[in-house]
Formats: sequence, C-alpha cells, structure tokens
Amino acid sequence: MDRARPDLTLKRAGEWRRLVAEYAGLATALVVLIAIFSLSTDHFFSLTTFRSIANQIPAAILVATGMTLVLIIAEIDLSVGSVLGLASAALGVAMAQHGWPLWLGVSAALTVGMLCGAFNGWVAIRWQLPSFIVTLGMLEMARGGAHWLTRSQTQYLGSSVAGLTGFSIGGLSLPFLLAIGVVILGQLILTRTVFGRYLIAIGTNEEAVRLSGIDPRPYRMAVFMTSGLLVAIAAVIDTSRFQSANPNAGSGFELQAIAAVVIGGTSLMGGRGSVLSSLFGVLIIAVLNHGLAAVGARDETKRLMTGLVIVAAVIVDQYRQRWARRSP
Repeated sequence: MDRARPDLTLKRAGEWRRLVAEYAGLATALVVLIAIFSLSTDHFFSLTTFRSIANQIPAAILVATGMTLVLIIAEIDLSVGSVLGLASAALGVAMAQHGWPLWLGVSAALTVGMLCGAFNGWVAIRWQLPSFIVTLGMLEMARGGAHWLTRSQTQYLGSSVAGLTGFSIGGLSLPFLLAIGVVILGQLILTRTVFGRYLIAIGTNEEAVRLSGIDPRPYRMAVFMTSGLLVAIAAVIDTSRFQSANPNAGSGFELQAIAAVVIGGTSLMGGRGSVLSSLFGVLIIAVLNHGLAAVGARDETKRLMTGLVIVAAVIVDQYRQRWARRSP
C-alpha cells in the first residue's frame, strides 16, 4: 500500500509535466505569431486588435469544443458548417416570415441543431456506419434544407436579434464570455467526471469498454447531440452578430473546426484530446488570419498558410506520440 502511493504520485507528476509541456508549446506558438505580426505592422499589437479577434471567434470556439468531443471518441462530424446554416435559417424564417418572438426562434434553432446531431449519432450507431459517411450526407441534407427553408434568400432580422451580442464587459462580448464558459465546463467534464473518462476510453478501445460491461452507444449519442447543440448556439450567435440568416452561413466551418482541434493536439484516431487545447487552436488560427489580413495578404495566401500550419501540427503530433510511447 505504501509503495503504491509513491507510484501514483509519480504518475500524476508525469501527467502534470505532460500537460504543462503541451499548453506551453501552444502558448509559445501563439506568442510567436503575435510577435511576428506585431513587428510586421504598426497597429497589430493593441487591445483593439485583441478584442476584435476575441469577439469574432465565439462561434468557432463552440464548434471546436463539440468537434473535440467527437474526435475523442474516434468519430468525426463533417456536417457542422451546414447544420450551422440550417439552424440559422430556422431562426431567420421563424422570426422574419412567421413573426415568432426571439426566444421561440432561438428554441427552434437549438432544436434543429440537436436533432441533426441525434440523427448523425443514431444512423452511425444503428447501422454501424462510419461517421465520416453519415455526416457527409448530413452536410448535403442540412445545406439543402437551409436553402429550401429560406428559398435561397437571406432573412434580414435587424435589431430584433442584435441584443444577443450587444452586451459586453471590458470590450469582450457576451458570446465570447459564454464560449469561454463552455470551454471551462467542457474541460472539467472531460477531466473530472466519469462521463469524460468513458469518452476517452471509448476513443481508445471501444471493444474493451463494451467487454467491461459499459454500453458505449448512449455516450456516443450524447456526444453527437452535444456537438449539434453547440453548433446551433454558434448559429444563433452568428445570426445575431450579422442581424441576418444566410442559407450559406457556415460554409467551410467544418474544416476550420477540425483544423483548430488538430492544431490543439487532439488525436484524429481518438482517445486523446483537450477542450482547452482546442481553444488555443482557435486562437492560433484567428491570430494567423487576422495577422495575414493586417499585412495585406490575399485570401489564397491565408488558406495556404493555414494549411501549412495544420500539416505542421499533425507532424508535430506524430513526433509527440512517438516520444510518449518511448517515455517510461
């Protein structure tokens, strides 16, 4: 018994060192990017710039949080961008065409998001299909549904939804503070609850979880529904921010979310990930895009640089996994 305690202490110390090294690496990358763009332009390093970046990324943070949970259980969700567009369309049509009050329109958007997530999970679990294929189908269905609902026309809502994003504290918008709260909650659930440990176990070896007497299906369903709910909240935020619902909203968002999560160090093979690390990934991409815009880079240059950062992150992750396997 006495021998077990030192072993447990050493194990926890090793985990803390690994976490500190991981977050320190991401923080260093973020600081280096900020330093590069601050030296490249006179106006980048300012509170105004940082507040602007923070207030533009709440939707990305929420979607990346849901994507982190999905990847941890060794699944993937390619439909998040289209589901965002569909949830936004549901909110826009409910308010602009049917005169629903704001709370009812928001409820419709959240319901749509959760139903899409439930459909993804149910089909993938019921017929044991790869989530890649299922969510690829949902990507097309949700985008088609958004255009069908809106008749391919933007729904202008004006000030009726502006209040959702108008409030701020210290220049930081309410959606950003909400997104940070979701990250904290997600990290606590993932690291401090039985539910979070089960998710990691499912992503590591689902068959072993099943043989231990735990049914992984409810947990997988819960993850897909949570992802759909977070995407719908992101849709409400974007709709309020632009005061309109565009059927093309969220196009390409799935790639941004996966990029942020991968840069944050979540494994595409499942079993390992961190919501907090994904927040760093979102910040790195946001600073990169904002900095490139500040120095006058064209859109194709931004996409090229983002792609290079993603590939570099995956390569670094491979070396990190090899190092972890060799460490005692």
